[in-house]
Amino acid sequence: MRRANGPKAAVPLNGAGRDGVPATKMSAYTEDSGFIQGTQVRRMTEPALISEAVAEGYQALARGGWVKARSCFDSALASNSGPAALEGLSWVHWWQEDLAACLATREQAYRDYHAAGDSHGAARMAAWIGDDHLWFAGKPAIAEGWFARSRRLLDGLDEAPEHGWLAVFDAYLALRSQQLDTARTLVHEAQRIGQTHGAVGLQMFAVAMEGVVLLERGEIAAGMRCLDEAATAALAGEYEELVPAVWSCCLLLTACEELRDDERGGQWSQQIGAFSKRLGVPFVVGNCRSHYGRILTRRGSWQDAEQELVTAVDRLPNGPQAWRADALARLGDLRRRQGRHAEARQAFEAAGEHWFAQAGLAALHLDADDAAGAAILAERTLRQLPATSPKRADALEVAVRARLALEAPDTAAGYARELCHLAATVGTSSLVATARLCEARLALADGNAELAAQHCADAVASFDRAGTPFEAALARLELAQALTSTACSELAVVETRRAWATLDELEATSEADRATALLAELATDDTPPEPCPLTRRQLEILKLAAEGLTERQVAKHLVLSEHTVHRHLANIYTRLDCSSRAAAVAQAGRLGLL
Repeated sequence: MRRANGPKAAVPLNGAGRDGVPATKMSAYTEDSGFIQGTQVRRMTEPALISEAVAEGYQALARGGWVKARSCFDSALASNSGPAALEGLSWVHWWQEDLAACLATREQAYRDYHAAGDSHGAARMAAWIGDDHLWFAGKPAIAEGWFARSRRLLDGLDEAPEHGWLAVFDAYLALRSQQLDTARTLVHEAQRIGQTHGAVGLQMFAVAMEGVVLLERGEIAAGMRCLDEAATAALAGEYEELVPAVWSCCLLLTACEELRDDERGGQWSQQIGAFSKRLGVPFVVGNCRSHYGRILTRRGSWQDAEQELVTAVDRLPNGPQAWRADALARLGDLRRRQGRHAEARQAFEAAGEHWFAQAGLAALHLDADDAAGAAILAERTLRQLPATSPKRADALEVAVRARLALEAPDTAAGYARELCHLAATVGTSSLVATARLCEARLALADGNAELAAQHCADAVASFDRAGTPFEAALARLELAQALTSTACSELAVVETRRAWATLDELEATSEADRATALLAELATDDTPPEPCPLTRRQLEILKLAAEGLTERQVAKHLVLSEHTVHRHLANIYTRLDCSSRAAAVAQAGRLGLL
């Protein structure tokens, strides 16, 4: 499992005020955020003297006050207060996702610590610079050079938290080359150093890292327990610094997304959202937004997901290409669910060879009845991914559907068996449900509608348990089709209506239209009328438009963008077979919708 971003370490302070700058010892106290200040001072020596401005800057950092922190550090630097102010300023740039400024400031801090003979400080900055080059800039060779520099500077010094953070970085390097035993040994060493020196953030982030190592070893339950513990300590305010707390939570969200552990992901998303609100600043930043957005998408919180994913794309135009591809691929998935297929394709194609984008393009081809194109793209995706990776689930599902459409049931059955094995290994409700759906499709293709209906019903129950409404609704549509083949048309109508209600609520326009079409096929003289052709949001917009409000006024009234209102009106015209606002209002009146 790949880390979303690099581990962001503690920011211990050393160095004294100079050139007549007043200096003071930082005293420990607790901010409203719960993060303790003062223990940021390096623990192996007497607390260092730092200027009041620097101390105030770090206090602002810990409570998310980036503007205040920058003002304090700039003030300290104007008084030539030492590298601690530069180190603090580098974290301001890091939080604001300005890589160039972050690296430039860190490198200056490194040089100043080195010139002052502070090997701990210089080693610490070398490690953070290496981490930034590895995960922000995507330059592993340069990163390894900085890690080697940090390692040499620490060689022979008394043990300090810096040794533990370097062990965390080395563990990631071991993970990159699949040296899992080495990685686990290193994270255990980091945990010991953190515990020995009272560095809770280091210790617990190393616990989170152990969780990642265990997941890579296939020890799913043990790995998730480690990640749960680390996130609990983070949100309880036990970490000395905010940054490693953020990344512990990010590692957990990344794992939930990759494993399709939607129940766990939903619970932690609520906790993280509430914490972020209390803190008053975004707690999910950088590439973590993409993983968080994907969890929100699967949980049906599409408005929140759109905000996270659009922000991620907008903030990374010149950032790491891997991060931007992550965000674009997940935004494409959201757009496809919304029925905005042209925008989905644009996002997927902009993501390049990203595995999730390729799987998404395969699904789009299948939506357009291009089974051959879907099969090629799905199988291309599978060749990119390790044989045991849970990421294979999306492509495997599309491959099953595409090969069945191409009348190649034996090939489809092979993909389904692999998906079932993956679901049994991981054990999350959503993966199990996806596997049951594939088994249902094979059974229906083999003429066994009763078995297909049973598998579909099991899938619906598992998706409901996981809290994924869109997936549950689509499974209901497949259940309805299987029930139709068993002559249970009344039950098929019930399931289709339930699916339509969910899809309408989500504003999943294309799939809601598919449910409406299926209801029309199932209609008999005794069948209740078809559902309203417009979603609830579309009805809201049309009613306001009928009152004479402009698109801008409708957008302001409903707290939407003008672009969103314009798109909804275009969809309304299509659904009512009209070409103007006046005609749509008149048609809606005739249908009794207004």
